[in-house]
Amino acid sequence: MSLESRKTAPVGVFDSGVGGLTVAREISRQLPLENIVYFGDTARVPYGSKSQNTIIRFSEQIIRFLKTKGVKAIVIACNTASALALDAVKDEFDIPVMGVVIPGARAAVEATKKRKVGVVGTDATVQSGMYTKIIHGMAPDIEVIEKACPLFVPLVEEGFKEHHVTQEVIEFYLESMRSTGIDAMILGCTHYPLLRSRIRDYMGKDIQIVNPAYETAMDLKALLREQNMENDGTTAQHSRYEFYVSDMAEKFRKFANTVMPFDVPTTNVVNIEEY
Repeated sequence: MSLESRKTAPVGVFDSGVGGLTVAREISRQLPLENIVYFGDTARVPYGSKSQNTIIRFSEQIIRFLKTKGVKAIVIACNTASALALDAVKDEFDIPVMGVVIPGARAAVEATKKRKVGVVGTDATVQSGMYTKIIHGMAPDIEVIEKACPLFVPLVEEGFKEHHVTQEVIEFYLESMRSTGIDAMILGCTHYPLLRSRIRDYMGKDIQIVNPAYETAMDLKALLREQNMENDGTTAQHSRYEFYVSDMAEKFRKFANTVMPFDVPTTNVVNIEEY
């Protein structure tokens, strides 16, 4: 790949479904010149209840598909797959692959003054203890309190963001977290930024809410710059975004239009099992 075509090559972003759109949205905001190819594994969602081997296999298939689109780097925009598959796939492919866990963990380590960090995520992310492991690798003295909040995902996906039921579920899950004395909390699932303002209001202004989607976009920016792959806009073009799913394209497209800052006109279905 020539330097020029490497700069204009798209970034691949994938998730088990729609949650990773919050990461794609941050990338489009922070790196407006980059082209993006997004894949949502809507046929096999959720990943949160699957085994590590299965999640690694799914991630390998998706990366092989994204490579057919000529991507220059890949972002695993899914906490579960970042926690369980990143190490396995990183060495397997010849392009940079990054996840959302490390950027989020690092931001929380930098944010906490009391050395107490909360993490909310899916069952699989919390059971993997990945955030605790990574935070302790960076700062062994920090106490990490993890809490699974499995109902947040369906509430977001079914459009219940503004519903009073969502407020009750937030209170049900986070009441115990509020009294632990944490001063930073990681939204350890890519759906959760869509509930960020409600979570922030409930947790109070003394607790910094860390959005790994934003931190990941900033890390991607640094990576592309470092490897001389950043699209600097010398070839005049509009940023292109392509969306692919493994099922339910229309439902995905409607949801994407509530998340992305631009219109998503088409979503294509891919038979991911072929890869």
